[in-house]
Amino acid sequence: MNGKAERKRGVLVVDDHPLFLKGVVQLLSDEPDIEVRAQAGSAKEALDALRRHRLDLAVVDISLEGGTNGIELTKAIRAERPRLPVLILSMHDETLYAERALRAGARGYVMKREALDQFIIAVRAVLDGEIFISPVMSNRMVYDHIHGGDYSRSPVDRLSDRELEVLQLIGKGHDIRDIAKGLDLSAKTVETHRAHIKEKLNLANAREVTRFATNWLMLQQQA
Repeated sequence: MNGKAERKRGVLVVDDHPLFLKGVVQLLSDEPDIEVRAQAGSAKEALDALRRHRLDLAVVDISLEGGTNGIELTKAIRAERPRLPVLILSMHDETLYAERALRAGARGYVMKREALDQFIIAVRAVLDGEIFISPVMSNRMVYDHIHGGDYSRSPVDRLSDRELEVLQLIGKGHDIRDIAKGLDLSAKTVETHRAHIKEKLNLANAREVTRFATNWLMLQQQA
């Protein structure tokens, strides 16, 4: 031993649910070589913390209030700190968001319902420069790559990240005005997103979009 203490690796945790945020912070704080240097409940707070602290990893919840979700925040983090790895932590099934997260620049995706030790494995893998997704998701991505990405795909995969977010909110019963306010967009922009959803999913009108969104969200929650 050289008597020199090993530098702890600094982590930023971003989650807008205070209790869950506290739990993640506690879990990481129990690791001897990891230090939670910053916490944030929104994209703005996260970017402010990013500029103030020396960090080795950002753990980001995919669902954030204030108009910027975890996918968009990941893109913003990568724009400011291209070498800072991002691990997405999400309540959503990985088949819906994992590939989108990786395309946005994240290095890993882990679901909140996974066992606690799996989360720590994901954190350490991403800190060590690896990409972390589940074996099931990895196999699916390899299969899609081999077959040109056209097999076993949902029509929803055609939607952009923002369109998918709008679809989810429509499925939850929010109207255009509520969605616009929640995402910090104009009502006209949200209507444009809905029109694109209608076209990409080959639906006849706004009512069919609402019906599809409601049924689709119900199926996601049952998965």
